Amino acid sequence: MSGLVAISLGLGLAAASGFRVFLPPMLLSGAINVGFVSPAGELAMLDGWGAFSVLFVAVVLEICSYLIPWLDNLLDVVATPAAMLAGIGMMGSVLGAETDLDPIVQWTIAAVGGGGVAGTVQAGTVATRAVSTGTTGGLANPIISIFEAIMAVFVTLLALLAPLLGLVLVIVGLVYAGKTIAARKANSRVAIS
Repeated sequence: MSGLVAISLGLGLAAASGFRVFLPPMLLSGAINVGFVSPAGELAMLDGWGAFSVLFVAVVLEICSYLIPWLDNLLDVVATPAAMLAGIGMMGSVLGAETDLDPIVQWTIAAVGGGGVAGTVQAGTVATRAVSTGTTGGLANPIISIFEAIMAVFVTLLALLAPLLGLVLVIVGLVYAGKTIAARKANSRVAIS
């Protein structure tokens, strides 16, 4: 696997971790267990149905927890740093398994790229649920939660099956997020004036 493909796979998995912390590692573990991905290097920790089972239970608990309107906002306090750590772990593990980068470079790229992408996606989900809670009293939050879980599956599968296309999706999403944040800051400055 080339360095660009490894970076694309890592960023895609990191972005998916911003939607759901445990779902991308569970799907990656499944891909390793069925032989789609080689369990080299740091990815070996996801090899075996025991690892998959533990992650499956974590995914079920995470998704069910997000379906409870008040609990989803409480979970965001923990999920934001956890998503960033998961993004760093996904990116760093893929880089370690698929490239010959020096560990300092590998984990620096993982921290900046993987953590940054996962944190940006997670911040978007937090903002979306906050708006939903404020406008619907949390009644729409389960629908948003289901959409986020679907997006986590979609982005993870895209990263595994077509990493370069996944990279394009991540870049488009980050540009959109940046423009949205800039527009909101501009609107808040106008409102203050």
